[in-house]
Amino acid sequence: MKKSGNIKMRFRIMVLTFLILIGKSGLTPGLLAQPKNTAVNFSQVKITDNFWQPRLRSHVDVTLPACIAQENQRIKNFAVAGGTATGYKGLVYDDSDLYKMIEGASYSLINNPNPALEKKLDEIIEKIAHAQRKDGYLMTYFLTGDTTKIFTNMDKHELYCGGHLIEAGIAYYKATGKRSLLNVAIKYADKIDETFGPGKREWVPGHPEIELALVKLYRVTGEKRYLTLSKWLIEQRGHNHGDWEDKTYYLDKMPVEQLSEIMGHAVRAMYLFTGMADVETVTGDTSYLAALNRLWDNVVHKKMYLTGGIGSSKANEGFEGNYILPNKEAYCETCASVGMVMWNERMNTLTGDAKYADVMERSMYNGALAGISLHGDRFFYVNPLESDGDHLRKPWFGTACCPSQISRFLPSIGNYIYATSDNAIWINLFIGSQTTIPLSGKKVEVVQKTNYPWDGDVQIHINPEQAESFGLKLRLPGWCDDYSVKVNGRSVTPVMDKHYLVLNREWKKGDIIEFMMKMPVKVVAADPRVKDDIGKRAVQRGPLVYCMEECDNKHSYDSAELTDQTTFTTSYEKDLLNGVVAITAQSGAHRYQFIPYYAWDNREPGKMKVWVDYVPSEGNK
Repeated sequence: MKKSGNIKMRFRIMVLTFLILIGKSGLTPGLLAQPKNTAVNFSQVKITDNFWQPRLRSHVDVTLPACIAQENQRIKNFAVAGGTATGYKGLVYDDSDLYKMIEGASYSLINNPNPALEKKLDEIIEKIAHAQRKDGYLMTYFLTGDTTKIFTNMDKHELYCGGHLIEAGIAYYKATGKRSLLNVAIKYADKIDETFGPGKREWVPGHPEIELALVKLYRVTGEKRYLTLSKWLIEQRGHNHGDWEDKTYYLDKMPVEQLSEIMGHAVRAMYLFTGMADVETVTGDTSYLAALNRLWDNVVHKKMYLTGGIGSSKANEGFEGNYILPNKEAYCETCASVGMVMWNERMNTLTGDAKYADVMERSMYNGALAGISLHGDRFFYVNPLESDGDHLRKPWFGTACCPSQISRFLPSIGNYIYATSDNAIWINLFIGSQTTIPLSGKKVEVVQKTNYPWDGDVQIHINPEQAESFGLKLRLPGWCDDYSVKVNGRSVTPVMDKHYLVLNREWKKGDIIEFMMKMPVKVVAADPRVKDDIGKRAVQRGPLVYCMEECDNKHSYDSAELTDQTTFTTSYEKDLLNGVVAITAQSGAHRYQFIPYYAWDNREPGKMKVWVDYVPSEGNK
């Protein structure tokens, strides 16, 4: 059944930078002693909505089998390293992609028990364990090659692979209770700890990842030396310990607490900043916070695409100067968008500011989600904002970090919805879901019902075990200009705190919050310093960025123009791209159709663009 939206309006040009939609408030360094909230783990969240739940089913039924099938050579490499097979083939960092696949499969097992999948993982883990040396070292590239080169080149991803091994081992342990892979990870972490650190060898990981993984390992084992090693590795940067000339690319130009402009490789930056935020969260030491906020301001307001994608340059898979954001040549690696989600979730934890959750949502629904096809078995490594029709999804890549990254990201979506603090429940994302949250020694069931992101109406059911006074903090999205809140049918005026709407009251079982956000079509202008977007506009509705595909606009794609007289209508098309709200723009005699950016290149090959030519009327030039 087709629903026509009641939006038919003459749009007003939102002459505001898409970068500024997020907000510009900063933090005074040194004020935080402990994190402001703690995420509710996705293992405690059941997703029920019609947007994400089908994607999670597709992840189980399609994505994971596709990834496992593509990982056969990487699995074999461990058998070769263990002496039970011959024929090693691969790149130096290939082990990490298998580890990420195991991590994603483990996350899936938590909410979708699957004995056959668990058995398959056990078989893979057995090969991994058999390949490990007695001293704990584990990396197939060197174990099957020249072992004299072990730990001789900082750019050979040995600690990067070790980090992903740790994350996979923890994930499988939490999913199954089995320590098989966790023990392998601990043994390798101990080898790293024995080799590097104060009084030992200097080392700067060429590709950050181990830093955040060691914090996770500390949280699981309680072994403080892992946390100490994480911080030491972070602080090795900027002291001329790296064995490379391009210190900018490797984020090694200066000590991390002095950083203010984000440059170099985008994914490496996201992993490093996530690790820095994790160390701050656990230790309560705020020495990195000022730098993290400077870097956040720089990337969000000067180097982030409308889609939440980052990294404009193919040459370094990362950042160029401020406001250099080409559309057709945009790199915007899928891994980097997932990294933006990770980093911004940690920044929200540290500060309690919803502006970070705004960026998290933007990157999640646009930059990251575009990285996987609707069916779940084809991927983007690069996510441009314009294409001549020659950029197509692929079933796999030689460097397979992005498919394995998205395969571990999707089943963890529930991790980003809810958070808690001493006497408050935080709702960061509006996703149909159910969870039970321990709060002040009691349990509170929270149920969200919504058709988001197609509709801005959210119904939240609060069911404490018994009547209880606490705060409920609703994120007010940066895209939302008009909203209302009701509790049990009565309008209320919440207190605003760092872009959260705060409801403090005694809650009883059966209480219902109605949070209604109007979702008009917005036409967005880029900062005028972004030369590639001068004379262009983009279309956004709610958290979703839209684009034009040639297949929907065969006779008007190349000549498409928006004006200040353009009107928009919206309609839910259940048979289009697995069900989307499409936007129709009427510019004089011309009609153009826009679809959500995440859904492009799921039909016939063709051109695509996010930024469309804009021609104002004479009186508005």
